[in-house]
Amino acid sequence: MIFTYDGTFAGLLSAIFEAFRLRAEVVDIVAEDRYQQQLFSAATPVTTDEVRARRVAAGLKDRSENGKIVELLRHAFLTEQPEVERLIYYFVQRQMAVHGLDVSKDAGDQRIRQLLRLKQQMAREVHRMHAFVRFQQTPDGLYAALVNPDFNCLPLIGDHFAARYPAMEWLIYDTGRHYGLHWDSERKRAEFITLEANQDGRLRSLSADMLDAAEGDYQELWQTYFRAVDIPERKNLKLHLQHVPKRYWKYLTEKT
Repeated sequence: MIFTYDGTFAGLLSAIFEAFRLRAEVVDIVAEDRYQQQLFSAATPVTTDEVRARRVAAGLKDRSENGKIVELLRHAFLTEQPEVERLIYYFVQRQMAVHGLDVSKDAGDQRIRQLLRLKQQMAREVHRMHAFVRFQQTPDGLYAALVNPDFNCLPLIGDHFAARYPAMEWLIYDTGRHYGLHWDSERKRAEFITLEANQDGRLRSLSADMLDAAEGDYQELWQTYFRAVDIPERKNLKLHLQHVPKRYWKYLTEKT
């Protein structure tokens, strides 16, 4: 059987629950927007059920010694890599078959290693977002930052920026996935938002007329500081690129 789901992590866990409930031989689980009709088989759509998704998550925790099993799967899922659903389904099958053991420690299993590698890659991307996000102030007092990460890491960085900038209203907008994470400083709450087509287009390239009058002065001051502390004789471009990959430069004020 082939299951399709709505593309959310809860939807994937719901599809896995359905596979166990039916005791079906599932060859693939695919997001609805990526599914391509097969010539000799039809997919079975699975509706997202939060209760069933929580039951799968609870079952994984009960059958392992590591309480971070679900976190591992969610982080790997958010990398959006091909066949990640199949890897997660395989992991759940193995973990549900044992009790009290943590199959994520099975370094001899190639597919388990793939999942762990995805988790590590996501951790690096989150770390870089913590370091490279640059906010720009708009006339209405909103601090906006544009990002385009390799992985869908917005759901994992909210706590960091909420703790770091609790008193200011900010928006981190993923220009590739067309949604953002907005922090409401009055209600102390972060929520995901999507913008209308015309707003999305304007925000994807913050122009001078969208920024506060003083923002340009702040950016020039920041660039002046970086030029002042630069030591040309100690420049090591190869090492610099390892720490600050070139794909992030377009968002860094000191690089413009």
